Amino acid sequence: MENLPRHPRLRLKLAQAFNKASGFPLEVDLSKKQRIVSRIHEFRRSQDLAGLPEAGLTKLAAAARGAMRSGGPPDLDKMAIEVFALVFEAARRALGLAAHDVQLIAGLTMAEGKIAELPTGEGKTLAAVFPACLFSLARRGVHVLTFNDYLARRDAAWMGPVYRLLGLCVGVVQEGMSQPQKREAYARDIAYATAKEAGFDFLRDQLACEKEELTQRPFGVAVVDEADSILIDEARIPLVISGLAGESGTDAARLAPVIRSLEAGPDYETDDERRNVFPTEAGLEKLERRLGSGNLYAPGNEQLLAAIHCALHAEVLLERDVDYIVRNGRIEIVDEFTGRVMDKRHWPDGLQAAVEAKENLSRKPEGRILGSITLQHYFRLYPTLCGMTATAAPSAAEFKEFYGLSVVVIPSYRRCVRVDRPDVVFTDKEAKWQALIREIVEVHSTGRPILVGTLSVRESEELAAALQGSGLGCQVLNARNDELEAGIIAGAGKAGALTISTNMAGRGTDIKLGGDDEADRVRVMALGGLYVIGTNRHESRRIDRQLRGRAGRQGDPGSSRFFVSLEDEIFERYGLTSRFLKRYRLGAGPDAVDNPAIRADIAHAQRVIEGQNFGIRKSLWVYAHLTEMQRRIVQEARESILNSSGGATWLKRPAAEVRSAGEARFGPEEWDKIRRQVTLFHLDRCWADHLACLSDIRESIHLVSLAGREPVNEFQTSATRAFEETAAKIDQAIAGALEDLIKTEGPVDLEAQGLRGPSSTWTYLVNEDQLGWGVELLKGKNIGLAAGAAAFLGPLFLLTLVLRRLRGRKKRSGN
Repeated sequence: MENLPRHPRLRLKLAQAFNKASGFPLEVDLSKKQRIVSRIHEFRRSQDLAGLPEAGLTKLAAAARGAMRSGGPPDLDKMAIEVFALVFEAARRALGLAAHDVQLIAGLTMAEGKIAELPTGEGKTLAAVFPACLFSLARRGVHVLTFNDYLARRDAAWMGPVYRLLGLCVGVVQEGMSQPQKREAYARDIAYATAKEAGFDFLRDQLACEKEELTQRPFGVAVVDEADSILIDEARIPLVISGLAGESGTDAARLAPVIRSLEAGPDYETDDERRNVFPTEAGLEKLERRLGSGNLYAPGNEQLLAAIHCALHAEVLLERDVDYIVRNGRIEIVDEFTGRVMDKRHWPDGLQAAVEAKENLSRKPEGRILGSITLQHYFRLYPTLCGMTATAAPSAAEFKEFYGLSVVVIPSYRRCVRVDRPDVVFTDKEAKWQALIREIVEVHSTGRPILVGTLSVRESEELAAALQGSGLGCQVLNARNDELEAGIIAGAGKAGALTISTNMAGRGTDIKLGGDDEADRVRVMALGGLYVIGTNRHESRRIDRQLRGRAGRQGDPGSSRFFVSLEDEIFERYGLTSRFLKRYRLGAGPDAVDNPAIRADIAHAQRVIEGQNFGIRKSLWVYAHLTEMQRRIVQEARESILNSSGGATWLKRPAAEVRSAGEARFGPEEWDKIRRQVTLFHLDRCWADHLACLSDIRESIHLVSLAGREPVNEFQTSATRAFEETAAKIDQAIAGALEDLIKTEGPVDLEAQGLRGPSSTWTYLVNEDQLGWGVELLKGKNIGLAAGAAAFLGPLFLLTLVLRRLRGRKKRSGN
């Protein structure tokens, strides 16, 4: 890298200048960081770190810690040279790994609070250790947030010797740990955890009644692995903590067979993108007869009508083995980005109940939401946020928009020699399917390993069955057998291996050519390395790039290719199939369409879809941000109460006579404890009520667009008014409870008085993606914000369609 010829360096500087001038947050000129890397190596040599005993390294790290913790804020830019040199030597000794310059540059990027785009297979796990040590030595607690429990556990154990050699302690947080175990792990200098478990622990802390019950210490630094997936794809998903189980008011099991009897066309229709489904007038009349409900639009039928739309959505738009699988008597939602089962993921409102009824599963108990925060807002609680991924550049604008983070593009240590061949495009699915099987059979006959990335569990299993019918055995990796992942991936690079996988093999998997057999590795390299085939283009180019990135790692040979049909889901959903067929005057046929213009149009369509999804996420921010502002007000008040030794309460006007009576009745110390407990209880209870109120407002606010008003403005007005009313309710509830306690005789049992929080809670994530956008129904003045509103609302949003269609019918019926 240091010896780049002059012209490439000039191109990088010009590209950097253009990005800066245009405001695009993408950095490609690494000359400054390369100079710092040179100084790191100079420091290693000048201090003869390679010749120091281990105790000498530990002593130098302690000296760096002392220098950064004395006086004012540390100069991290200056100290990075020394600390990075120490980490380099510690990794060489403890792990036998000599960091490449690109890993040092990635570490410097993260130390600046930015996102490092480092190609797949370049050692991001080690790169994260450099900034983690720097921040930790500067007395800032560091969370390294990974994609799943396995990676958190693996990385903490793998990198642990490096930290310990420098006098730092590392902990790992896992789902299912006890609260004391988690508290100890978070108290370490560096804690590895999944992003969602850290978020759930934060929500649990928001229900603590004593300081000793807190799990996490104040936020310092978050280093996020797979940053695009966690900070972008998962970011707007609400994390929820619930308690106080209740029952659903509508019998979803009764509705399921009735909805199943409806016919497409006469009884219901879907929109062009199959994101919404709605009953026709004939369908509604059939439902009214079979349910004996009378006019579904009559007062009192609102809940039933919403449940009908949930049931219809579950029956028509959610597909088993595509959107979810059924395993061990439970619905398990499949992540479209990773192909994995999404742990602890529920659909909101009545949709989860509707899917369970559709599959004849017993209904799980519902709970009352006690607290919630989106991952997007959770990450913004960290004073310093940085991350790394192989696919950050396409989302550079979004990183900047939501987190203020720039993206730095770092080249690979060894030049990537993977051959990315042009897409093979067909007009119909059957032609693509046959060509795909022929390609796999032909390449497999040479002994070259093949990885086929499919769109869904169903497609992976159908392809495996078709290949077995052609005489080929294969390994299948999908959400149904995820426990076999490690073994399947370990053999996927061996000669003759044929692996069919969903997106599970598209991110974070390291497929070694030849496995652990060096002779087999040589043979596979001679055959051209791993051949990656994609059976579909995805809505996000990042997913396609991650799949390609399984081949050609660290200079290994490899190739990739996508087989595409114009009848694939992405084109059907966005109405592109007929457009492409008409534009290029194409008809059905077995032959591929070798036209570069079509491939260019497909790539353009992906960029447009990405832009639409970015716009939706941006609009959702408007709705979520107001709720987050209110949550922070409550959180700050709660923390003040929890940390107060004087028994501070939420009350704006503490009654002196109540305080005096309480102290006389219980004694000052006991009274302070009672006041704190009562205040926290009613604060939490009223906040839970407020969250339920906001949910109701959000689910119906879209109807104001029918009156020509702006849904976003109306939501903000209603939510603000509701919060003011909640604050008053908290005051009244606390004052009334304290006065009642003073009047009681004998010892006070707060739990018996109903003034304790729930004895048990559970956590989950709300999967709102399947509720349909229906952007066209919210024609407010600001279409972008209307789109966001549509995306964030619940199933009642679909009623707008029916209201418009049946306005006349309702008048005729006299209701």
